Amino acid sequence: MTASPAQPRFKRVLVKLSGEALQGAQSHGLEPETVTRIAKDLAAAAKAGAEVAVVVGGGNFFRGLQGADKGIERARGDSIGMLATVMNALALEQAVEAQGQAARTLSAIAMPSICQPYSRQAALAQLAKGRVIILGGGTGNPFFTTDTGAALRAAELSCDAIMKATQVDGIYTADPKKDPNAKRYETLSHDEAIEKRLAVMDTAAFALARENRIPIIVFSLAEPGAITSAWEGRGRFTLVSPAAG
Repeated sequence: MTASPAQPRFKRVLVKLSGEALQGAQSHGLEPETVTRIAKDLAAAAKAGAEVAVVVGGGNFFRGLQGADKGIERARGDSIGMLATVMNALALEQAVEAQGQAARTLSAIAMPSICQPYSRQAALAQLAKGRVIILGGGTGNPFFTTDTGAALRAAELSCDAIMKATQVDGIYTADPKKDPNAKRYETLSHDEAIEKRLAVMDTAAFALARENRIPIIVFSLAEPGAITSAWEGRGRFTLVSPAAG
């Protein structure tokens, strides 16, 4: 979808970032230039008036499913992956603060010597103070993806939209990097996204968003200012909306 730079429709948004988004061109870990670029964008959106919550993955360090190949049971592997998300959250917190924008990391896994434990009340209080909140630790439970965690937090915090950052500018009928004939959807309903088994988010995340009637904006993080542009309704993206009725 391409929209005019009108008044943003969404006041409070939850931005979902993958861990891989923070690694840039590296094979793993954190690329400082990429982290800084994303932090600048998050800070700019907050300074422009958005209330910003961020859920970040941990795949640039470890995924629970990867552990199975190394002989690590799934539940334990997911716990390691949740710790990786906290590392990313702390790095992003510092990068956002370096842009002159207050930020706070809250973790679903209690580690009070490092960051504030997550609770709905604490997160809402930080948002009310104008801080970007960065939510690590997933849901605090194994067997749930950070996409599902993002949908859960968006519902808990009464967010107006979920902004799902990806490597492509929306949702396609197939992987556009593999299929040159893939077509991009301008808009979809949650039901259509689930029925078509579109893999940009897992089914549980789409279902949570549907039940709570939260729109999802799927956009590319490739360019500087991508988050702010999508929030303002500019650029190319796919909008997944609740069905009418």
